[in-house]
Amino acid sequence: MFEKEQQIIEAKIREFCSQNDIPLAELKWTSIPFSGEWGMSTSFFATAAHEARSGKKIQVPQRAQEITEQIKVQIGRVDGISRIEAVKGYLNLYFSTPEYARRVVDEVLASGADFGRGAAKNERVMVEYAQPNTHHSFHIGHYRNTILGESLARLVEFAGFDTIRASYPGDIGLGVITILWAYDRFYKSQEPSGIHERGQWLLKIYVEATAMLEPKENETPEEKTKREAYDAERREMYRKWDAGDKYVRDLWLKTREWSLEELRDILRILDVKMDVWFFESEVDEPAKEIVEELIQKGIADDERPQGGAVIVKIDEKLGLKKEKYRTNIILRSDGTTLYLTKDLALAKVKFEQYHVDRSIYVVDVRQSMHLQQAFAILKLWGFKQAEKCYHLGYGFVSLPEGAMSARRGRVVLFKDVMDEAIRRVLAVESEKSPEMSEDERMKVAHQIGLGAMAYSMLSVDNSRDMIFEMDNALSFDGRTGPYIQNAYVRANSILKRSNVQTLQRSNVDFSYELDPHEIEVIEKISQFPDVVQQAANEYRPMVMANYAYDLANAFHSFYHAVPVLQSENEEIRLARLRLVAAAKQVIANALRLLDIQAPEVM
Repeated sequence: MFEKEQQIIEAKIREFCSQNDIPLAELKWTSIPFSGEWGMSTSFFATAAHEARSGKKIQVPQRAQEITEQIKVQIGRVDGISRIEAVKGYLNLYFSTPEYARRVVDEVLASGADFGRGAAKNERVMVEYAQPNTHHSFHIGHYRNTILGESLARLVEFAGFDTIRASYPGDIGLGVITILWAYDRFYKSQEPSGIHERGQWLLKIYVEATAMLEPKENETPEEKTKREAYDAERREMYRKWDAGDKYVRDLWLKTREWSLEELRDILRILDVKMDVWFFESEVDEPAKEIVEELIQKGIADDERPQGGAVIVKIDEKLGLKKEKYRTNIILRSDGTTLYLTKDLALAKVKFEQYHVDRSIYVVDVRQSMHLQQAFAILKLWGFKQAEKCYHLGYGFVSLPEGAMSARRGRVVLFKDVMDEAIRRVLAVESEKSPEMSEDERMKVAHQIGLGAMAYSMLSVDNSRDMIFEMDNALSFDGRTGPYIQNAYVRANSILKRSNVQTLQRSNVDFSYELDPHEIEVIEKISQFPDVVQQAANEYRPMVMANYAYDLANAFHSFYHAVPVLQSENEEIRLARLRLVAAAKQVIANALRLLDIQAPEVM
């Protein structure tokens, strides 16, 4: 809001330090919380410390204060700054309260959906998420992965990074082959109708096949023989897939597409648009080539001649004295790859083909050690981007009924939860707003139901396990998606009842005694650009989720306490209407970064 003034002041600081041979450290500005007036501050402790390290005999705190006082004199008066303080090594700049309020509101309304967008960064980031194994159905755990990844991608992109969204579904492995074998043996040529029904049917087949292939207590010799025969058939099918058998490959591609159709439809519902699709099956052969390269470079040890595997002694190669990454196999003795090997191949594609500077892996917390090992091997391999690979882990999701298990058939499907959330919202909306058309009611129900689900996932620390409580998530009170959406609706309602055309004026004066609730809303709005940067840099959508609630809460309090349409005079009315419009815009911007829609009515 005060970039011009900040640039003028920084130029004067640099000029003073240059003239006086003072080694100026990087200037870092922080906001001063409102206490009668707004302001921003920077310190000169780092600058004084630079002088101390250069050999000058000085006391850093005293020298920092001395520099601050001299710079205050150098700055003099600057338009837009009401006063300047030099306090204990800190330079504090204060703004005129009416001017600050006006600028905040004006900038929001001028920037609209772009308010808070960061300047372009010279880095490309790839966020990898929304990658369930194929031949299953999309469950609530997959949803947490997807909404977490999408929100992070939106935050990183909005913060100014060139962003690529990538999905890496696991489309091969013994689990996939298990379903393929059972389908071919027991359900050949059958195909349920409906995109989501096919995925759910494949999951049902997986549960049945797993039960047939697992040893049972008190198993008879005949049952054991049958089970072992089934397992041999399954492994033979895997061998044929690996050999490129046309029948097996065609069946695999056909059934894989059923899963991908369901995934694409769910991503459409969630407004998630992937830029790149990688598949595990596509990096199997390149992964084997990488193993040979790592052997040639002395990074990997080939113990196959002795009947062993290809391994990387990660700690030893990194020169670590204590065990951290351990030793890892990257190629089995039979020549087959592992997840780790394929992750190395995928990273190579990311770095060399897509020129990624940062790679964020949204993968469940159980894979933490696996990914740390992958990043360490990438570093040994020579990829500088390995330093900027980051694992955004997330915990399990369960419902009050209990935890999930795909093998046992105890899976909470995303679509079932979504449909139930929408059904409950429809029941409330039908009673609350009978005048709504059926189409509008259904649209609002989708917005509220999905918003409730998204916020319930994003407002919890991503590394923690969580229980999804439907009633709590759908509540219009408290820390929920509907509560935040309702703040937007209330702001929209006020503006609809006013003369919206008058809001085009940008010279509205805030030079009246601001109500504490107005001050709180202005304070929260002004924080939004910094929150965007913090959430993106820390890879924490929860930061934005918390902010969205705080802003909505401030607006709800303002709504109940401060008259807008019935303000004392026209100028105050216009100022408050513009503040309402600004709050509405920033709530919408925050919700969008959480992949939550802002309904016009509720």
